[in-house]
Amino acid sequence: MNYLVAVLPDRIQAEEAYSALEKDGLPTKQIDILGRGYKSADEFGLIDPNKQAKKGISRLSSWLLPFGFVAGFAFNLLTGIDIFPIGRFGNHIIGGLLGAAAAALGAYFVGGGVGLTVGSGDALPYRNRLNEGKYLIVVKGTDELTTRATRILRQFEPENLQGYAETVA
Repeated sequence: MNYLVAVLPDRIQAEEAYSALEKDGLPTKQIDILGRGYKSADEFGLIDPNKQAKKGISRLSSWLLPFGFVAGFAFNLLTGIDIFPIGRFGNHIIGGLLGAAAAALGAYFVGGGVGLTVGSGDALPYRNRLNEGKYLIVVKGTDELTTRATRILRQFEPENLQGYAETVA
């Protein structure tokens, strides 16, 4: 499945472009308008980078927290550092908790940062354009269909016209 995304500055141009695609015989069920009064980014399925960041944090936390605890516990066990005057085992536990806290910070910054920057792909710029009040025309279909749509949409001089091919993993 191929996708074609055109960014248009206002609702009037988006509706004119949709009508032109419809007149050329493109199936309307394969054309979507995103913007105020039409589908939202969430309804269409654009990835929310904040959700991707939270997924990255939780995925990293699931194995980093136990690892950090064990590493902190082992470090305190090997060095014998007295953090508080509560006994050896109490200090080992506190060392483990400090190791887990360090792991949590690592998961937050690495998992969250990667989710925000990499996990969203081109969805974030498109979401930003929708937030600015612009409209997106999305055509999904075969290569031939998106090529026809490209020819039609170029007449409206969109701010951005980008094609995507869905990859099969």
